[in-house]
Amino acid sequence: MGNILWIIIGGAIIGIVARLVMPGRQNIPWWLTIIVGIVGMFIGDWIAGLLGVKETGGFDWIRHGLQVVVAVLGIVAVGAITGRRSTSA
Repeated sequence: MGNILWIIIGGAIIGIVARLVMPGRQNIPWWLTIIVGIVGMFIGDWIAGLLGVKETGGFDWIRHGLQVVVAVLGIVAVGAITGRRSTSA
């Protein structure tokens, strides 16, 4: 149960950071940002493992950077597919 909570918290942090580094407004709901952040965490970890930088001494800047980059790409993709539409004419 504790792991699930940390995954949700980590996904929220990665998703929020990804939205902050993106220019402009992203038209996806906050809960979808968290899900994209969670997916970004897992894919970023996988890529970091392939590159051999998953476990480093100290703070894992490269791994977390990869997670944010993947989350940014995910937010762009999800926003293009399912973004909220404006109802004004």
